Amino acid sequence: MIGAGAAGLTVAAVAAQLGARTVLIERGEMGGECLNTGCVPSKALLAAAKAAQTARASQRFGIAAAEPTIDFAAVHRHVHGVIATIAPHDSVQRFESFGVEVIRAEARFIAPRQLAAGNRTIGARRIVIATGSEPAVPPIPGIESVPYFTNETIFSNDSPPKHLLIVGAGAVGIELAQAYRRLGAAVTVIEAAKPMPRDDAELVGTLLQCLAAEGVAIHQQTQIKRVEPNGAGIALTVEQGGRESRIDGSHLLVATGRKPRTGDLDLDRAGIRYGGAGIEVDRRLRTSARGVYAIGDVIAGPRFTHAASYQAGIVIRNALFHLPAKADYSALPWVTYTDPELAQIGLTEGEARARHGQDVAVSRFDFAENDRAQAERETVGAAKIVSRRNGRILGASILGAHAGELAHMWVLAIQQGLKLRDIAGIIAPYPTFGEVSKMAAAEFYKPKLFGRWTRAAVRLLSRLPG
Repeated sequence: MIGAGAAGLTVAAVAAQLGARTVLIERGEMGGECLNTGCVPSKALLAAAKAAQTARASQRFGIAAAEPTIDFAAVHRHVHGVIATIAPHDSVQRFESFGVEVIRAEARFIAPRQLAAGNRTIGARRIVIATGSEPAVPPIPGIESVPYFTNETIFSNDSPPKHLLIVGAGAVGIELAQAYRRLGAAVTVIEAAKPMPRDDAELVGTLLQCLAAEGVAIHQQTQIKRVEPNGAGIALTVEQGGRESRIDGSHLLVATGRKPRTGDLDLDRAGIRYGGAGIEVDRRLRTSARGVYAIGDVIAGPRFTHAASYQAGIVIRNALFHLPAKADYSALPWVTYTDPELAQIGLTEGEARARHGQDVAVSRFDFAENDRAQAERETVGAAKIVSRRNGRILGASILGAHAGELAHMWVLAIQQGLKLRDIAGIIAPYPTFGEVSKMAAAEFYKPKLFGRWTRAAVRLLSRLPG
């Protein structure tokens, strides 16, 4: 097992507890990107930022609002305190207690099914590569002349930026833009194309309006021509619509995506095919080399912690139980943890129409129509459910409070091949945000339920004796 991130740790823990002799090789921090520089610190930072925003927005509940005092060093301690609390779950000691042999060294192939790690040579019938990914920094002229953060370094910063410039409006860039703005920084986001292109365009537009209302400046379809120092800060020369302008800031964050970490593995010696997008695998997550699997961010596939954990289960079934398990991403969820949250499960409306043409229906329900959302003044957003015209569920796009929690039902619905009537028929506790899902499903049936023929049937049946 190469790599102790979410994917590698899952395989190692399960394999060892099933009785397989397991060696885990990791050159960096146990827990990988998610624990140390990704999911965990970013969500801890977002939680602090939301607490600050709650203080500002309390007037809507009849409570005097006040501008909070931000102790950024204390916020930094909070973020790293969360990491430290979770770290024992991913520690060397815990995995050794499962029977895993942990080697803290860099691994590389020296032959098919043979690795060198430190001063050790290890041969194995089955090898799993889970080395993850690293920030992809675009070749912007002058980028090497200025200091900049990536997601791997920004959480080590313990002083507040005055004006944070963010290159890239994907999930990472957008989340951190809102977090730092709420923590008192001026924030400008520059995106070469369109923000968050994999999500529903309408809901992304609403989310961007929310960020703009909080003071985040977003420049989309804007090219960065050069970067240069500007005293103690940084200056960007940008071009939008053929016109150049200059944006000055105090700090720079590059959030332009990630690239697979394959460079030091000597994959060619094992006959493993790979490219710029990552290691090539089939649906059983097998590489081109017999007995070698690859999972997580290092492969050409979805790059989410939960996808990596799911892939680990596929490998366990294939490698240890010899079951022909195949990866199926038809119900894959992902969430952008802004406020409001944006969740996507399965197909977007655009993807569904491209795949199924006219055999697509879209049902929606606005959060403003939900009583719990009104009570908590969390009325921005909507749930859009995409289905076949027979009600078979294809996907769900949700913008609103707790959208990530609402996603679970739709993952299950797609995995189990449910129809909208199954969701519309649930008994949902009142008042809850979960009613948004039930009501969105029920919207699909309203035209038929309240149509001419149904009304005629009701008038006819009403004449029958009771």
